[in-house]
Amino acid sequence: MDTRTWILLAFLLVYVLLFIKYCSFLSKDAVSSFNWPKFIARIAIFGAISTILYVVPIFQVKLIFLPSFLELHFDEIPAFIAGFAYGPLTAFMVLLIKTLIKLPFSSTLLVGELSDLIYSTAFVIPASLIYKKMRNMKGVAIGFSVSLVLQLIVSSLINIYVMLPFYMSLYGMSYDGLLALCQAANPAIQNLYGDYVLFVNLPLNLIKDGIVIAVTFLVYRSIHKLLHFDKPIGTKKA
Repeated sequence: MDTRTWILLAFLLVYVLLFIKYCSFLSKDAVSSFNWPKFIARIAIFGAISTILYVVPIFQVKLIFLPSFLELHFDEIPAFIAGFAYGPLTAFMVLLIKTLIKLPFSSTLLVGELSDLIYSTAFVIPASLIYKKMRNMKGVAIGFSVSLVLQLIVSSLINIYVMLPFYMSLYGMSYDGLLALCQAANPAIQNLYGDYVLFVNLPLNLIKDGIVIAVTFLVYRSIHKLLHFDKPIGTKKA
């Protein structure tokens, strides 16, 4: 693995450690009263759905104005629903499970999958945390807005400084070669920095995030009563 892969693995380790730290702040009563079998079952169910949306090609969409190596996938929808119903820890575990299942089949030396995990965590977890504190429409609106902005920032930075250099290294492409590939899809792209973010990363993520937010809202609003909502672990009793 090259330096960029190790950087992404370090990011993953930090994410896991942050959630362990989150759990360490929970009261003993909250942990002892938490239903761990239900927790594991929910992770398994939502993780399986997320994995299908992430891995099965029929659920992946390519756009003609974007480079051929990019595609839309909607695996964050089950994680969002799990996070809204059962808390951010469940949402993160769903994202982690679908990533771990995909890793053995990686065609990008793990870099693409770990990047997706970071993007998805930046998107799903803030909204889940905010909705945990504000369980109303205002909380939904604020959560989705904060998550959208954060995900766009994180994905832009990682694409410029990690993913594009990695693709050039992995496929032996020069800067000009990768630029030409991007220009074949969208001639407006004149460089792999600001133009790539403006004409590739932002449109891709805005379309994908918009679809994910809309579907999550509609589905969760329709089925939330069927999910047998429990207070997320760590929530104090009234």
